[in-house]
Amino acid sequence: MKEHVKNLLLIILGAFIFAVGINYLAIPNKLSEGGVIGLTIVTYYYFGWSPGITNLIANIILFVVGYKVLDKRTMLYTVLGVIFCSLFLYLTEHPLIPITQNTLLAAIFAGLLVGIGIGLVFLSGGTTGGSAILARLVNKLTGMSLGNSMLIFDIVVILISSSIIGIEKTMYTFIAVYIGARTVDFIVDGLNTKRAITIISQQPEKIADRITSELKRGCTVLHGHGAYTKAPKEVLYVVIGKQELMRLKSLVQETDAEAFLVIHEVHEVLGRGFSM
Repeated sequence: MKEHVKNLLLIILGAFIFAVGINYLAIPNKLSEGGVIGLTIVTYYYFGWSPGITNLIANIILFVVGYKVLDKRTMLYTVLGVIFCSLFLYLTEHPLIPITQNTLLAAIFAGLLVGIGIGLVFLSGGTTGGSAILARLVNKLTGMSLGNSMLIFDIVVILISSSIIGIEKTMYTFIAVYIGARTVDFIVDGLNTKRAITIISQQPEKIADRITSELKRGCTVLHGHGAYTKAPKEVLYVVIGKQELMRLKSLVQETDAEAFLVIHEVHEVLGRGFSM
C-alpha cells in the first residue's frame, strides 16, 4: 500500500510540473512539443481546442495499443498519469501572468519542467501517455532508453508542427525537447547511477579487506590468468555509489600503486545494499 501511495504522489506531482511547463512556458511563447502533447498544442494554436481535453481523447486510442503489450500495473499507472496530466493541463490553461517572454529561457525551462514531470511519472512505473506509451513499448522491446525513444517520436511531431509555429520557434522547440529528453534520462537513470570497478592487483586480499571494512561494500573475487604470462590472477569486482568513487581510487592506490582499475558506469543496480 505504501508503494502505491508513493507512486500516486509521484504521478500527481509529475503531472502538475508537466502541465506548468506546457501552459506557463511553452504555449505562451508559441513553442510546440513532441508526441501527442505536441499535436494537442498545434490543435490549440489552430482551432483553440483545450490541450487537456484533446490530450485525454487522443490517449484513449493509444490505450488500446498499450494495453496489449504493457503489464497491468504499468497500464494502471499510465491511465492515472494521463488523467492527472489532462486534468492539470485543463486547470492551468490561460495563465494570467506568463513566467517569461524570453523564448530561449522558455525553451530551456519548459524542457526542464516537462522532463522532470515525465521522469517522475516514469519513476512510478507509468507514463504520461502519448509518445510516452510508445517510448515505454520501445524500451520494453528493444532496450532503447526512454529519453532517446521519446526524442525520435518528438522529432517527427515537431517537424509536422513547424508549418504552424514557423522555423524559428521550431528551432527553440528542438532545444526544449532535447533538454526534456535528457532530463527524463537523468531522473529515471541518473539518480540511481552506480560505478562498477574491476581491479587487477598483486595485493587483491589487502584491497578486498579494505573495501569491505572501510567502504562497507561487498567485493567479488574472480579467478583468471594473464593471456601472455599465463600467471594466475585474482580480479576484484565491486559496485559502489558514484560519491564513493574517489575514496575507492585513493584506497586502491594507497594499497597498490601499480593496480589496474577499469571503471564502468552502471545505470541500475538491484539487490541487497542498493536502492530498488
